[in-house]
Amino acid sequence: MGPGGIATIICAVALLVIAISLAYMGLRVSKLVDEVSLSVKVLTEDTAPLIQESTRTLELINSPLESFAKITKNVEEVTTKVSEAATDFMDKGGPAVKVAGALITAAQASKSRSKKKKKAE
Repeated sequence: MGPGGIATIICAVALLVIAISLAYMGLRVSKLVDEVSLSVKVLTEDTAPLIQESTRTLELINSPLESFAKITKNVEEVTTKVSEAATDFMDKGGPAVKVAGALITAAQASKSRSKKKKKAE
């Protein structure tokens, strides 16, 4: 056997060692994948109830907030209507101005009467 035959045997043995190590590494990776998939499955099973509980809690919290939103909307509508009514009442210059004028006149008349009574005494 010459030097070429020995080199061929060395290459064949090296390739055999590489093939065996790749096969071993493939087995280890497959076991790792199995463990990871099992861990993900357990994590999913443990997380699903937690997510359902969180969803239920949020639903319970949101229901009163929805009623508060309705109440706020109703209060806003009432405030707008009262503001519009007050603006209409004051802007038209009718009843509000007449009542205010009558009150001012009555107050001035009352003051003048009381001053006259004090002077008379």
